[in-house]
Amino acid sequence: MITVPAAPVRQEVVRAVRQDIVQLELRPGQRLAEPMLCERYGVSRTVVREALRQLESEGLITLLPNRGAIVTLLTRCDIIALYEVRACLEGLMGECFAARATAEQAGGLAAHLQRMDREFLPGDLAARVALKDEFYERMLTGAENAVLRENLERLHLRIGMFRHFAFTDDERVRLSLDELRRIVDAAAVRRHPADAREACAAHIKRAGELAVAEYETRTPPLLAAGG
Repeated sequence: MITVPAAPVRQEVVRAVRQDIVQLELRPGQRLAEPMLCERYGVSRTVVREALRQLESEGLITLLPNRGAIVTLLTRCDIIALYEVRACLEGLMGECFAARATAEQAGGLAAHLQRMDREFLPGDLAARVALKDEFYERMLTGAENAVLRENLERLHLRIGMFRHFAFTDDERVRLSLDELRRIVDAAAVRRHPADAREACAAHIKRAGELAVAEYETRTPPLLAAGG
């Protein structure tokens, strides 16, 4: 149930539904009937409809004629396409950081990586998410590109489910940390834009391969139905 927040209730519902989708409490292809959502989150139909419109704009739900809302059902091709775009955007982020970040920002990213070396693998899910989110925030701040930030933040919302999978797998966390070391070396230590772009893109290419495998494992009947 949603408690009374300082922010608008609609935003609280959006966050709650988004989290339930990421954690597969609401599964791909599942119908999101308004009465069920009203009861689940303790809000009115008006609030639910407003929340669904926002989640549709984020690509997390799909509104079907005569059927209403469902959790967006992705195909292998959809996931590959999302990660192709993400690799391009994050490659640009690395390149821009290497070229534009101040010495202080570069030092801050390197210091944050040292913290991740200590805390990332031993941390629980929430700690891992927070550490990786701060890594991205530092990269985006140093990249100094507002349009890039806006598009990456929207894309990260769409792939929240896959980021959740990655943070729960210890082996993937180890691999991710190695990849982040290469990013920091190229972008913050050597300040080499081309190498930083390549390191960031390689990180996402590997993440995309794992995302397809995880999605097929966790939702095989639905993925097959979606093509």
